[in-house]
Amino acid sequence: MAEPLPGPLAHLAPLLEDYGYLAVGTLVLLDNGGIPVPGQTILVAAAVYAGTGRLNFPAVLAVAVAAAVIGNALGYLIGRKGGRAFVHRWGRYVLLTPARLERAEEFFVRHGAAVITWARFVDVLRQTNGIIAGTVGMPWRRFMVFNVIGAALWVGVWAGLGYAAGAHIGTIYAAVARSQLLALAVLGALAAVLLARHLLRRR
Repeated sequence: MAEPLPGPLAHLAPLLEDYGYLAVGTLVLLDNGGIPVPGQTILVAAAVYAGTGRLNFPAVLAVAVAAAVIGNALGYLIGRKGGRAFVHRWGRYVLLTPARLERAEEFFVRHGAAVITWARFVDVLRQTNGIIAGTVGMPWRRFMVFNVIGAALWVGVWAGLGYAAGAHIGTIYAAVARSQLLALAVLGALAAVLLARHLLRRR
């Protein structure tokens, strides 16, 4: 038997067992379309399944890329048709407040459509970049070019990592968890030293 998924990946195992590629496509589409669901997590979990032979890796890639492109395109259409009024009314549900929208619009204007390519690697931006692009009136064809490139890169990176981990995901997850605890301990010790030094200087 394949090793069970560890940590937060384990919560998505029943979805993958029961619905497979449909679960991947649905969550990735929603995640890229403005709804904060664990699309990235299920992408990694599905790639791990593919690495252990429980799913087909090319199929996972194809489904995830298509879903990411469609989801982001739907977000664009929502922003383009609904405009700022729509975002002001409903944006808070995806953490897109009017103030954040204004800052994001300025950022998009400065950096152009290339933002669409790497925005998927940043939580919140992954869910909202399509909506913002539509709101600022980015040309459709230009948006779609960077949308496809961004989807392919995002899926390729995360699915590649999951597939490479494969049956070793439990060991890798445990190592990462230990390194995080070690990093926290080091940061805590450093903070204590700096605080003690500050108090001694004040005295």
